[in-house]
Amino acid sequence: MRPRLRILVPIIPDEAFPAMRLFLCEKPSQAKDIAKVLGANRKADGCWQGTDVCVTWCIGHLLETAPPDSYDERYKRWNLADLPIIPEKWKMQVKPKTASQFKAVKRLLGEARELVIATDADREGEMIARELVEHCRYRGPIQRLWLSALDDASIRKALARLLPGQETFNLYHSALGRSRADWLIGMNMSRLFTLLGRQSGYQGVLPVGRVQTPTLRLVVDRDRSIADFVPVPFWAIDVQLQAAGQVFNAQWRAPEDACDDQGRCLNQALAQQAAAAMQAAGSARVVKVATERVREAAPLPFDLGTLQELCSKKFGLGAQETLDIAQALYETHKLITYPRSDCGYLPLSQHGEAPAILAALQRADPSLAALQPHLEPQRRSRAWNDAKVSAHHGIIPTAAASDPARLPAKHKAVYTLIRARYLAQFLPNHEYDRTQADFDCAGQALRAVGKQIVEPGWRRALPEALTPAKGREAPPAQVLPALREGQECQLQGLQLKDLWTQPPKPFTEGDLIKAMKNVAKLVDDPRLKQKLKETTGIGTEATRASIIQGLLDRGYLVKNGKALAATPAAFSLIDAVPRAIADPGTTAIWEQALDMVQSGEMSLEEFVARQSAWMGKLVERCSGLRMTITGPAVGKTAPWKKKRRSAGKSKAADGKTAARKPRRKASS
Repeated sequence: MRPRLRILVPIIPDEAFPAMRLFLCEKPSQAKDIAKVLGANRKADGCWQGTDVCVTWCIGHLLETAPPDSYDERYKRWNLADLPIIPEKWKMQVKPKTASQFKAVKRLLGEARELVIATDADREGEMIARELVEHCRYRGPIQRLWLSALDDASIRKALARLLPGQETFNLYHSALGRSRADWLIGMNMSRLFTLLGRQSGYQGVLPVGRVQTPTLRLVVDRDRSIADFVPVPFWAIDVQLQAAGQVFNAQWRAPEDACDDQGRCLNQALAQQAAAAMQAAGSARVVKVATERVREAAPLPFDLGTLQELCSKKFGLGAQETLDIAQALYETHKLITYPRSDCGYLPLSQHGEAPAILAALQRADPSLAALQPHLEPQRRSRAWNDAKVSAHHGIIPTAAASDPARLPAKHKAVYTLIRARYLAQFLPNHEYDRTQADFDCAGQALRAVGKQIVEPGWRRALPEALTPAKGREAPPAQVLPALREGQECQLQGLQLKDLWTQPPKPFTEGDLIKAMKNVAKLVDDPRLKQKLKETTGIGTEATRASIIQGLLDRGYLVKNGKALAATPAAFSLIDAVPRAIADPGTTAIWEQALDMVQSGEMSLEEFVARQSAWMGKLVERCSGLRMTITGPAVGKTAPWKKKRRSAGKSKAADGKTAARKPRRKASS
């Protein structure tokens, strides 16, 4: 590589332009926090300046991969004959909205004697910085600041342990490979299927993407299973028994040959006969009693996906809304560590900070005083495990604690949840005695289950509304009286329940986040299944919320209350695209290859060449397809319609899927 030509000019003794150490951050707020610790307190054009140090920032990506028409003017018009579009030499261009900040960063890179990359500590953060380094042709030394929290103590600790720039360079090539492969799919498949849709009379745009299309398939498949669901009647019997003056509940256990695979009795006559026989008997005899001590370990601190899932379920927050709140708690309030984490475990080195964090939390919120006698700062729960910590650790509170009452209501709710999971790590196991009693009543089997809490443990930290939810058909917890084998219990009441099986529930945003994380369940190939487990499914913690929001914005999904539903265009697209595009297994194959790029086993060029060849085959195979799309156009106006005045906004398809309603009331 030829050295960059430098023009020597006289040195001007101006403090504003010394050769300095430059810190490149991802966001303005991040830059302000780091600048404060470095003593760079003077605000200048696009940066903070100090003595021999300067801190500047991006605003996300300041550069973007150039669109097809930057390679050839003919690509401005969408034409099947031009596909596939595969750049010979990839181009980047400056984003117009943030061009002024790009100019500032470019100027500062030209003046810097040394660069410290301080963007988010992940693959995407590495790319945000490195693409600027390459585009602006910076050739000086590089170091890497690896941060998980933005409080002063965490920043100082990370500054004392800067990494050599070369140590994280391959993260950039891995991210760049992913970006270029996404471009190839997005630009070629979106054009292809939009043009095929046009041939069938559909005038909307049909965007296709590596992550968004498999995600859309999850919703389409769920909606179809709901629409195709046929309710099946089943029968259950609840019996109220009395012993030692206490009434408790038991459930009838039908013979296996009369039940489905979930133990539900499908034989009405058998259930009616059993109910009549038990009613006539008037009592039940204890056949067996067994009690076991159950010890439950505290749940792990949150990763982002689990936080989004629980906030959706408990507070009705959307995935993007939860992420925005968590980001504000991290950047603005400095109350939590980096929120875009895919890991719930904590490094052992962080355990030493626990006493200070616990003390700060208790000083900030007097309501935690009741927990103080039970907290054990020296306790090391299963969360502390270096072997399971990825690039980021679990989301936890920082020592920069303040009273949650000062936060907006939603921010308080999310912060309280994160704080509770952390406090739980320093509380004892939750322990209870589980008693299972089996009865014989007129030859019919009954079972009662009781729960007696012995040690509340970590559940003391969780408000009642936030305790882990049980299955929707689980009976409520009860305490059984002292029972012994052979004891007779009087029958106090009996209810024969006439029920219906229930269809799958529509996805909420939280449910869909969980399904994206656990998509390995849908893949048959053992190697791909394992890879999806290792990479926590499709999408990343940082992108899943925006993927879902994009599907909503493009009209592929609509919201009915909390529930998500696919529109007619979504059904048509999923039916038409090649299976590989909508298959989450494809993402696993990509991630395997990107891991090889990151480890140096495969070059970026080889990865992109393979993706380009694959894209060419897909275009050739699909160009002759015939699509049938029902419903009005959704999303953006198609490019060939943009200049027409008559092409106004199309109505959004409601996409509602009617499920058959049972004639009788179903169980909850």
